[in-house]
Amino acid sequence: MIRECIRMAFGSLRANKMRSVLTMLGIIIGIAAVIAILTVGNSLTKSLQQSMQSMGSNDIYVAVVDKFEEEEDTSYDVDGINYPESIKLDKMRDEDYITSDMINEMCTRLKDKIYAVQISEIIGSGSAYNQNGKVDVRAIGASAGYFTTNQYRVVEGSLFSGNDFQDTKYVCLVDQTLVDKLFKGDPKKAIGKEIELRLTGVNPTYCTVVGVVERDSEMTGSEQMSALAGLMKGGEASVILPLKTGKALNHTTGKYEYFRLSANVGVDPEELAKEIRNSFEMYYAGNNKRTVTAVTFEGVLSVLTSIMDTVTLAISIIAGIALLVGGIGVMNIMLVSVTERTREIGTRKALGARNKDIRVQFLVEAVVICLIGGIIGLILGLVGGLVLSAIMGYAATPSIGGVIFAILFSTGIGVAFGYMPANKAAKMNPIDALRYE
Repeated sequence: MIRECIRMAFGSLRANKMRSVLTMLGIIIGIAAVIAILTVGNSLTKSLQQSMQSMGSNDIYVAVVDKFEEEEDTSYDVDGINYPESIKLDKMRDEDYITSDMINEMCTRLKDKIYAVQISEIIGSGSAYNQNGKVDVRAIGASAGYFTTNQYRVVEGSLFSGNDFQDTKYVCLVDQTLVDKLFKGDPKKAIGKEIELRLTGVNPTYCTVVGVVERDSEMTGSEQMSALAGLMKGGEASVILPLKTGKALNHTTGKYEYFRLSANVGVDPEELAKEIRNSFEMYYAGNNKRTVTAVTFEGVLSVLTSIMDTVTLAISIIAGIALLVGGIGVMNIMLVSVTERTREIGTRKALGARNKDIRVQFLVEAVVICLIGGIIGLILGLVGGLVLSAIMGYAATPSIGGVIFAILFSTGIGVAFGYMPANKAAKMNPIDALRYE
């Protein structure tokens, strides 16, 4: 019986091609929009996850943050408006910074759990010069752990030695962009040569190039954090100096607002982050303004993923309104079809068809319409999602759940909006139906 109903449904669609296409249009648009949005959202989420994981899934970000505590009077008045104390942008005091001694104490206590500590400081942007010309540069000072957590490949020369880190030596590592501009693209010519750095707010200084490096990945973890903070400019060459040298150029001491570390293999980053927070508590117990927090990249990733999923779901729900409009269109056309085929219904009932047989016939027809529309919409949605993802520069990741949703929802629309017309047809009096003009 079901096979016969399906055959009759396709026969009805062929008999009214234009009307059938227009009926399916709402379903097609709704499904296509939802699938395209889910595909793009899924692609963005995957790209975000890969980007964050490239920073290091075992990495922990440690930073000084404002301390929010309830006090007797934590507000002030400006222009007649009362503001909470916590929103005032107080300048960092000496006692607010993380010191080298604090970091050394933490490493001593947790040495079996910490793989590397990465401390980097942005020295500034400016230009590098030699007899061949100049190039725009961005200079940073980096600790030894920086090269453990960020993978660099040495093209020529070598990385810094232990003495370079300890003795404030004016040596540097440069990238290929600088070599192309100042050494005619030959890394060998750069090794052992001096370049002059003229950075904003920093006295001009000469540094000896000891190595030419390139990144193994598209962007290192620290550079991604800098990019997120808006500290990088496109087209700049990179110059890396030992951390002590960088601090000497900036005239700063061993005090930091943040640093990053990597947990040893097998160590739970969340547990280690908790121990790090506890390690700094004794230093900041008497500080009523600031404290130190430790956040894992996994925790940040879960929050960002949750936000992306919520946004995608909200937009998909809005796009899904088109499905309801399409369902109403199906119901409308099915009601018209029931009216047009009243005599057919009367004839079938006169020949012995039961109410449920008539109901199933029209329900199957409604489901067939919605399923065909859903499949077409699914194909268009996948193609649209792939195209949009490619335009945005992300690897397309179709949502398997979205595909299953499209098929099930199309079937559900057919049943939900086809039931009333089918029920109306089933309840017709055969005598009245046969007499219908």
